[in-house]
Amino acid sequence: MRARLALHVSGANYKHREILLRDKPAVMIAASPKATIPVLILADGRVIDESFDIMLWALEGNDPQGWLTLGLENMLPLIETITGDFKHHLDRYKYASRYAQTGRDTVDLSHRDTACDILAQFETKLATSPYLMGEAPCLADYAIFPFIRQFANVQRAWWDTPQFPRLHAWLEGFLTSDIFAAIMAKHPVWQPE
Repeated sequence: MRARLALHVSGANYKHREILLRDKPAVMIAASPKATIPVLILADGRVIDESFDIMLWALEGNDPQGWLTLGLENMLPLIETITGDFKHHLDRYKYASRYAQTGRDTVDLSHRDTACDILAQFETKLATSPYLMGEAPCLADYAIFPFIRQFANVQRAWWDTPQFPRLHAWLEGFLTSDIFAAIMAKHPVWQPE
């Protein structure tokens, strides 16, 4: 999702190939042996297989909405909070059965609570501006909201209380945006020749 957002906004010329994660094409695994998505194969043969790196590549080529205007060094601490500690707890909250020692498929509220401690910092930031770093959305907002979306969807009724009213409204703004609608268009599954 993060890669598609930046590719879309930058106007990058690329071919979208939808795959099934349970049936990864050999050509994808050959290009990126870690076999995760997304994978961007550049015209010169270089491979970028991290969503944030694809975002940077696309926006460094063309940043018409100024997502990088605030400077990457200023945005990285927020982004790394979400992709580090928050994601650790998100994974254990969302995929409890993978991590639970009991093997039960139950939500681990301790990880939800710890993730909420992190989200409280973002709620506070949104008390002074409509976006995480000011009056306009930037790379930090677009790199972070997909993780908050995942968190919100684990227990949607609980999230919709809302637990964090400013963060809830901020996320809803992205989920109802034209950019989000454009990148969520369905694609047929690609079949290698």
